[in-house]
Amino acid sequence: MLHWLAAARAALVPPADRPDAVLVDLGCGAGLLAPHLAGKGYRHVGVDLTASALAQASAHGVAPVRGDVAAVPLADGCADVVAAGEILEHVTDLPGVLAQACRLLRPGGLLVVDTIAATRLARVVAVTIAERVPGGPPPGIHDPALFVDRAALVRECARHGVALELRGVRPRVTDLVAWLARRRPAVRMVAVPTTAVLFQAVGRRR
Repeated sequence: MLHWLAAARAALVPPADRPDAVLVDLGCGAGLLAPHLAGKGYRHVGVDLTASALAQASAHGVAPVRGDVAAVPLADGCADVVAAGEILEHVTDLPGVLAQACRLLRPGGLLVVDTIAATRLARVVAVTIAERVPGGPPPGIHDPALFVDRAALVRECARHGVALELRGVRPRVTDLVAWLARRRPAVRMVAVPTTAVLFQAVGRRR
């Protein structure tokens, strides 16, 4: 599912508007976002704590930076885009990580987020159900106590000059059925009216 979310995240990133544009990918893991950014014109910089993941990301063309997303070793205003995909629901200091993400953005830069909402419904869908689906997240990978309060997310980013817009997403049901039947290699994510489970957030820094 991380691959499907990476494709949906990349779809929110517009083509670079200058030749030396930089995209900073927080918690980049093995570089799953990279193939979906091909041709958009960014220097893709990936930040992660895991050396083995960074090695895999580098093989995808990502410039690796070993560091904590709560203390990113990059300069203020260095990024045209900051992507924080499937990482915020794993951090213990949400305000600190959001401050780092916003700090990295140049004026006019774009923040792109996807994460899990702090709701009872999300606990059922993302943990009780999803962690039992073949090919889904490994059992125990999520701590519902760290799921993201949407109001706090919007409020913290606004404090740093980034006004976020949120939209809910979910796997396309027909794609998911075909994938489970091994008739489709990937599943497209589609927008939904509620942000109570999985959601994306996008905003530009003033």
